[in-house]
Amino acid sequence: MKKLLGLLCISFLSLSAFPQEKTHSAGKLDPKKETQTVEAACGQCQLKLPGKNCDLAVRINGKAYFVDGIHIDSLGDAHANDGFCNAIRKAKVQGEVVNDRFKATYFMLEADKKKN
Repeated sequence: MKKLLGLLCISFLSLSAFPQEKTHSAGKLDPKKETQTVEAACGQCQLKLPGKNCDLAVRINGKAYFVDGIHIDSLGDAHANDGFCNAIRKAKVQGEVVNDRFKATYFMLEADKKKN
């Protein structure tokens, strides 16, 4: 009986050690504001913006802007095969461009069609 109880405890602890999948959205959707679909990627690696670090950026109407309010890794590993440094993804966003930067209040990645 002790062995069975010990095995159950170890099984429970090992399952709880696995991290949950990161959410693919950030911020809170405001139903009163317009949502737009943009291209999202690493500004330096994919959108050719100047800089030395990997930073989240969006392309709106052909122009790229760095994003404030959301960190590049808060939406998954930027250096994964489908991450922002290796792929341009579609996202639904809310926010505004201020001083040549996109101030995001809501950011949600669309499903990667390659995985479906």
